[in-house]
Amino acid sequence: MKVLKTLTSFINNKFFSSLQWIKSLVFSIAFLFITCQKGHSQYPNLGSWNIVNVKYTLNDRWSVFGEAQLRSLQFYDDFHYYEYKGGANFRVHPSLKLTLGAGSYQTYKEGGNFVKPKNNDEFRIWPQVTLIHSIWNVKMEQRYRAEMRFTSNGYRNRFRYRLGLSYPFGKDKKGYKPFQFNGSNELFFTDKQPYFERNRLLFSLNYKTSRASSLQLGYLHQFDYRINDETGRDFLVLGVFLEFGRKKKQKQPEEFEIKDN
Repeated sequence: MKVLKTLTSFINNKFFSSLQWIKSLVFSIAFLFITCQKGHSQYPNLGSWNIVNVKYTLNDRWSVFGEAQLRSLQFYDDFHYYEYKGGANFRVHPSLKLTLGAGSYQTYKEGGNFVKPKNNDEFRIWPQVTLIHSIWNVKMEQRYRAEMRFTSNGYRNRFRYRLGLSYPFGKDKKGYKPFQFNGSNELFFTDKQPYFERNRLLFSLNYKTSRASSLQLGYLHQFDYRINDETGRDFLVLGVFLEFGRKKKQKQPEEFEIKDN
């Protein structure tokens, strides 16, 4: 009987712990959605940029990830773009990470929800190098990405450079700070004239509901020099990021990683 009571108590603790985690995540998402709706009345032309990212850490060096995005040109209306991608990360050093990813990227015409014919139907492969530096409590990240793009309009190359800063803050919560402010700017180049293609500026606030999950609310401005697929404008960013794998405490550079966009 003693063993049975112990087992029952363990199951109940696990169940209610998981239930609290789910409730925290649901209430946080609801709060962000209500905040977004209030902002829409003042900025009716603001588009939406939605992200769901899942990451699994295999060991100190290897991790895999999957991500889906859905974008609209109006506030949750005129949906024109979606993508899904996945890949693997290899941490060579706490300050150096290598990534190889691939995915499908679909862009539709403006004027409604998924208006056909598409502007672009694309499969993309992208190797990436990320350098991480810390200056006091601020982390600086430099990301270099080369994209091999197999599009409905032919093969293209593109090169991206992103410089980002992140600052974690808030009362220490079981070994991590619950809030993180991010700012980044990314430049897009091609190997054909006029070479410069796009600029993407992002400011976001991340809230970690637990060590394994975080929510992102942000503002993204995208400027296109040459519009050949996606339209550049202002977006409200809403993201959900989930991390699984090792249960032991993660290292500092991994914990405060700037989220992809």
